[in-house]
Amino acid sequence: MRDRQTVAACPYFVMENAGYCDESFNSLQSGTSDEDMVEIAGATLDFSSTDDVPPLDRDYVSGYTSYNGVTEGVNGVPKLMDLLDEPLPGVGTYEDFNTIDWVREKSKDRDRHREITNKSKESTWALMKSVSDAFSGWLLMLLIGLMAGALAGGIDISAHWLTDLKGGVCLNGFWFNHEHCCWNSNETTFVERDKCPQWKSWAELIIGTAEGSFAYIVNYVMYVCWALLFAFLAVSLVRAFAPYACGSGIPEIKTILSGFIIRGYLGKWTLVIKTITLVLAVSSGLSLGKEGPLIHVACCCGNILCHVFTKYRKNEAKRREVLSAAAAVGVSVAFGAPIGGVLFSLEEVSYYFPLKTLWRSFFAALVAAFTLRSINPFGNSRLVLFYVEFHSPWHLLELVPFILLGIFGGLWGAAFIRANIAWCRRRKTTRLGHYPVLEVLVVTAVTAVLAFPNEYTRMSTSELISELFNDCTLLDSSKLCDYINVNITKSSNELADRPASTNVYMAMWQLALALVFKMLITVVTFGMKVPSGLFIPSMAVGAIAGRLLGVAMEQLAYYHHDWVIFRGWCSPGADCITPGLYAMVGAAACLGGVTRMTVSLVVIMFELTGGLEYIVPLMAAAMTSKWVADAIGREGIYEAHIRLNGYPFLEAKEEFSHKTLAMDVMRPRRSDPPLSVLTQDSMTVEDVETLITETSYSGFPVVVSHESQRLVGFALRRDLTISIENARRRQDGIVSTSRVFFTEYTPPQAPSSPAPLKLRSVMDLSPFTVTDHTPMEIVVDIFRKLGLRQCLVTHNGRLLGIITKKDILKHMAQMANRDPDSILFN
Repeated sequence: MRDRQTVAACPYFVMENAGYCDESFNSLQSGTSDEDMVEIAGATLDFSSTDDVPPLDRDYVSGYTSYNGVTEGVNGVPKLMDLLDEPLPGVGTYEDFNTIDWVREKSKDRDRHREITNKSKESTWALMKSVSDAFSGWLLMLLIGLMAGALAGGIDISAHWLTDLKGGVCLNGFWFNHEHCCWNSNETTFVERDKCPQWKSWAELIIGTAEGSFAYIVNYVMYVCWALLFAFLAVSLVRAFAPYACGSGIPEIKTILSGFIIRGYLGKWTLVIKTITLVLAVSSGLSLGKEGPLIHVACCCGNILCHVFTKYRKNEAKRREVLSAAAAVGVSVAFGAPIGGVLFSLEEVSYYFPLKTLWRSFFAALVAAFTLRSINPFGNSRLVLFYVEFHSPWHLLELVPFILLGIFGGLWGAAFIRANIAWCRRRKTTRLGHYPVLEVLVVTAVTAVLAFPNEYTRMSTSELISELFNDCTLLDSSKLCDYINVNITKSSNELADRPASTNVYMAMWQLALALVFKMLITVVTFGMKVPSGLFIPSMAVGAIAGRLLGVAMEQLAYYHHDWVIFRGWCSPGADCITPGLYAMVGAAACLGGVTRMTVSLVVIMFELTGGLEYIVPLMAAAMTSKWVADAIGREGIYEAHIRLNGYPFLEAKEEFSHKTLAMDVMRPRRSDPPLSVLTQDSMTVEDVETLITETSYSGFPVVVSHESQRLVGFALRRDLTISIENARRRQDGIVSTSRVFFTEYTPPQAPSSPAPLKLRSVMDLSPFTVTDHTPMEIVVDIFRKLGLRQCLVTHNGRLLGIITKKDILKHMAQMANRDPDSILFN
């Protein structure tokens, strides 16, 4: 297999939705199609046209090297072509919704590095520049970690304050949240530690009392009104200024890291609006989290800071290495889990992850975690979001309920994915998608009205999870810990299993209702036109289910300690069952069932909670949930949304097991017109320009002649256009009747004939080819591992056809009994 690829532009589709945002544009502005005549009209929003991938400088291609080993550049290394010494503006850049050429980008970086290394031997100044270039990657990681950590800390503090604002206001300063307001109060009792004179509910401020049904109604109405206000501001800002700021962002990040370009998706407007609206969306009480969007925010930071450093600003492949590290930073600041963040980037989102990116990701995640720790947004002087301290170890027989939680997580994850994709597809294909603001307000109103009466849905989801993870001690005043105290003789915080009181059973009923509510409302919430993460809602569902099962096991152990399953390890008066541990395992199971994470999930969970000794239960639940969910459907939620939106992404986890050959997938087929090709020495400039004008292909195979169809090479449309324009402008005698030669030697021309145009230097002399009998299983594997955009199909050296990434995606859809057109066109 050849160590190179020919990835190029692949603007496949006209989408009504970009990500989850169907109102952001009418259709996509694109350059050339890879194989079919698709006219793509319209334009993206003006404010996002240059944020992400700005047009590169005119010196971008100076010293550029072709990977066909023909032409020469700086210091004797191969160079693209003489005609491109002073390239036209836009050379080396890519159109919006195109795929980058991985090999070309890596070749340019190698050439740039070779030039710097050679010059470093000439002078001290050049040596300093070489050292600066080598250090720039680490400096960039430092800046990304600092910026993302600071933004995450601000988001956490702001979201906490606005969430508490729905319940009341602090008289000492409206900018204090409930906890900070009561910190310095001398009138706070231990039992009612969350109540202090400085914090007033809205009923106390409006009618002067906090007791009675009328006060309850006032607080109820104010809660709903604040929720609607926050949601309205969030969706309005997203729609008006940055439509790309909606949704989770992880499906688009995965697609971008695979080489796809979505201009503006990682731009400055998206960063500003997503940061603001993420606070508003979380504070509105919607069933969503900030963890997924924080990955998008961190990647925006990485993309913007790339513009400071030339080698990252001018190279798309290098930029994607930075974005992989930025994704790790996002998880690090979202959960306080730097190691889990690196593993998440490696396991879930990254397409190309070399070893140096691993180390730099680790460094950036570490810096971000330190930055977040110094801000201390959680107020507990710890980096972890849900710190737990369980006082009793788990027993081997408890693996049975842990595996049951894994089964529940897998079943719920698979069911959630199907329900959410069905709802999102309905949103895209019906009039529902035309009213995003109304949809957000209706869902917010329903959520707020149903959530307020139940204290476990009224509180923020992060606070709920923290409560569910908690191990009951004598100091806890929560209803979940209101057990009947019998024969307490232990002086420590460790408590024996006790009978549940009426309050505990009441809390169980409330949690059961909260479980049903969260399971249903999250389906319609994820994918709306506001920033919406899925990690925390998924964990909340699992934590509720786990806590319910944990309390049930605890009561069984108390009343039936002589049963076989408890005999021998759970004696009367012992602390056998820890319900908080069940909640933690359930949270991991449901998050694994939705996202299909495994290793990174376990590491994130023990970093998130500090529960290092509970890795085995977490592993058992995570693996069980993945196996169960994969048995129902192979796709995780992010892969399902990538397919729903038609992004050109070849999922590495999806197996291709069909016995088809390259000749079954290649085009042209029997009913199609013949393949458009260039001949090596029999076409004129006018013929080439006509072929470019009348077709929309991104490149053309070069053959010896139309009769022999013997393959010579492959020429990109962009290179042909630029070289002809430059030749007409700079080379005397080039006219429409000038012959075009792709051969190494040009035969003598008659004195009266116009000057010939030599274009061999823009031709790839070794395009990737397969034979017509190559199994498609191998072809798909090649496309995945090399990032190919197309390969040519030959038989004994004679060109037969072409296979593009789009052809493969359509073929895989047909093999899976899906509509192939729905994959790439929305």
